[in-house]
Amino acid sequence: MIDNDDLNLALQDVSLSSAGGAPFLMAYGLTLCITAVLYFFLPLETVALMAMFQGVVALPLAFWLERRLGVKPMAANNPLRPLSIQMAMSQVVALPAVIIAFNLNAITVPVVLAAVGGGHFLPYAWLHRTKLYLILGTAVSVGAFALQITLRSDAFPYVLFYMSFVYWLLAPLVFRHARQITHAGRITAK
Repeated sequence: MIDNDDLNLALQDVSLSSAGGAPFLMAYGLTLCITAVLYFFLPLETVALMAMFQGVVALPLAFWLERRLGVKPMAANNPLRPLSIQMAMSQVVALPAVIIAFNLNAITVPVVLAAVGGGHFLPYAWLHRTKLYLILGTAVSVGAFALQITLRSDAFPYVLFYMSFVYWLLAPLVFRHARQITHAGRITAK
């Protein structure tokens, strides 16, 4: 059984070691933006595949940034480690939906990615103790949907640009929040 103090310490460790998830927002924001730019130079199917698998570049970049911005790696015995890994990997199980979207109409890949990403962010509101992830998840999903409905077949790059913009807009706020809660936690733990 874990008591509230232990849970708070485990949550602080997650936020401190990951810089609140900001490195992932920055890395994925960058790769989504680059993919959106490539839309204007490459065939749609090629860029749609790149959008589907841009995480192959973003994930290592995010881990690299995490080590630069996080204070220390997460403790090996942190009871939230398995949960945080499962939350991070939750998007993988949605890959079949993105593949189906690609096969039916490649122009819809970004909006499906936004819906998957939006849902993926919601549990991070609890993990990092901030409503910023509720805002992020909702804004990404609903905003991308609105762009898709409004722009129809022209939406592809603009949904990616929008996602990138929202990620980059929230990244410094998430990072600042992580620093504040972990700093406050270290003060109260002393």
